[in-house]
Amino acid sequence: MNLFVGRNGKKNGQAAPSSPPPIIDMRGLRKVYDTGAIQVEALRGIELVVQPREFVAIVGPSGSGKSTLLNIVGCLDVPSEGSYRLDGEEVAELDLDELADIRNRKVGFVFQSFNLLPQITAYENVEMPLLFKGAGARERRERVGWLFEQVGLADRMRHKPTELSGGQMQRVAIARALACEPALILADEPTGNLDTSSGQDIMSLFEQLAEKGHTLVLITHDAALARRTRRIVRLQDGLIVEDGPVSRAA
Repeated sequence: MNLFVGRNGKKNGQAAPSSPPPIIDMRGLRKVYDTGAIQVEALRGIELVVQPREFVAIVGPSGSGKSTLLNIVGCLDVPSEGSYRLDGEEVAELDLDELADIRNRKVGFVFQSFNLLPQITAYENVEMPLLFKGAGARERRERVGWLFEQVGLADRMRHKPTELSGGQMQRVAIARALACEPALILADEPTGNLDTSSGQDIMSLFEQLAEKGHTLVLITHDAALARRTRRIVRLQDGLIVEDGPVSRAA
């Protein structure tokens, strides 16, 4: 079993397929909220492409459009205008049921507040996406056990979330996000409810996942965390005002 599914070409002399599509491909994306009295343009012509294996931070002040962009990237909302393709699938015009389907198949979410169900064990929280997927008992058992090993919590998976520290709960949330091998891990302020040490540990885990081939998009207001990614996209007033690699210069 391999957590990090590659996108390799064919072997034995067969022609390699064309390059994989971008994980995120947004063209002319606008989002307008109509309150009745006024229209609020939250996103104003976003052009954003994220390729497989990228590790990207999206940053910006309050009101810049980060939350709106997060909701559209994660298929929790749709744009008012423009095109959005997620791993090659056009999602801009999907209805609610179709959005839920592509969200479950393509996106693994990691939230600031963990969003774990407190009444069931950590193991059962991670197993839940696999149950929805229809995975068999053996596949679920092997997959969940392996995921807990990867996030360093093999000895805690039978505990309930209330019996875990904040950092441990976020590791469970990351394991859950990885359960169905999504094309994209979308993390919304994932260290916001953690102490400094636990937050550093979670960022180290994200860095390890990026090194092993996952595509990660991190929404954060923390400039220090953003600098630990490989690319920073800066929003202001619904526009991308900066987009480039993180400088590793001292």
